[in-house]
Amino acid sequence: MLQAEGSPFMTPASAKDADSLNSNTLSVALIGAEEFHRKPIAEALAGLHVSVVREFSTYPELDDVPRLLEADYDVIIIELDSNPEHALDLVENICGNSSLTVMVYSAQVFPDMLVRCMRAGAREFLTPPITPGTIAEAMVRAAVRRPAARLVKKVGGKSLVFIGAKGGSGVTTVASNFAISLAQESGKNTVLIDLNLPFGDAALDLGITTQFSTANALQNFSRLDSNFLSKLLIKHSSGLSVLVAPDKYTPIHASDEAIEKLLTVARQDFDYVVVDAGSSFGSTAKALFETSSTVYLVTQVSISELRNSNRLVAEFFASDRTKVEIVLNRYTPHSLGIDEESITKALTLPASWKIPSDFPAAQQAQNTATPLVLDDSPISRVIRQMARTACGLPAAPGKKKRFSLFG
Repeated sequence: MLQAEGSPFMTPASAKDADSLNSNTLSVALIGAEEFHRKPIAEALAGLHVSVVREFSTYPELDDVPRLLEADYDVIIIELDSNPEHALDLVENICGNSSLTVMVYSAQVFPDMLVRCMRAGAREFLTPPITPGTIAEAMVRAAVRRPAARLVKKVGGKSLVFIGAKGGSGVTTVASNFAISLAQESGKNTVLIDLNLPFGDAALDLGITTQFSTANALQNFSRLDSNFLSKLLIKHSSGLSVLVAPDKYTPIHASDEAIEKLLTVARQDFDYVVVDAGSSFGSTAKALFETSSTVYLVTQVSISELRNSNRLVAEFFASDRTKVEIVLNRYTPHSLGIDEESITKALTLPASWKIPSDFPAAQQAQNTATPLVLDDSPISRVIRQMARTACGLPAAPGKKKRFSLFG
């Protein structure tokens, strides 16, 4: 690390300060195209008490930065040498839109590059040899700079809502498998809430049974709190928490107030709240969509479903399209003679995800109550990547060449 006298990158730190990381954990993103240069930093970080360390072997595009920031890293470390100009653009973009600490590393030190990094907002300039002690001191400084608010557990997890353009679109299959993948990939607390009332099938798909359901939460929303909700949930073997729909026909008038209360309480306790809203969400749409981070509109390539999808997009998402992602389920290219251009025109925006058609695999999964994502298949790979994107992770190794936090 550059140790020049009076350098804006330096803040005094002693070796014993590294101990403070024991109670001040940090999450770190390490971005670098060259493994040879990235490896020493990764190894040094591995010995520290950081909560999350994610390595990325390619640079993100500037358009990807907002999603990168949503992952809520405390520190982002960026290699300069592979593409200095793009790396500096990244540093400036990240620093201009967040208060996290950005560090850069390079095998060479040039005064003009040091000044440019400083102006872009970088707080540390790391150079070989990068030792565990060097990294520890840099992390201590980053912990000191971190706003106090970040030291407290965040209140308000992300709500991810799945809706269908029509009954039979496969919303429950996609939502339940997505929720399992999200819990596994993110390593964070995740809950699936079945609001596909009155006939939700998430419990059936997951092979779970319980005496409590969404009905208990909505019918008693005035006294719903964290303790009450915890008693209604059941844990799936994958680690996912689930609030199932009633297993018997139960007429429920779900008011906006009841839906909002349920989601608010769930978001206080869980990092991710996945909602299966089915295709009959009706008057509850406002409560569902207003607080959601992303709405996944699940549809198939048929005239009626594309028409319904067009209506939903026009009604709920015309003014904020970044909030909706189209999922083409059971997708077969040129199905019914409809090409991608025609699909995009019908939907008024491009599909974000295409889940391939594999009826035998889906049927076996339903018959055995074994989630598709627990096995490797074309379907599971797409759903797993949806989940990785939702929690800010790159594409699975070997699937994509570019830095791909986002599908």
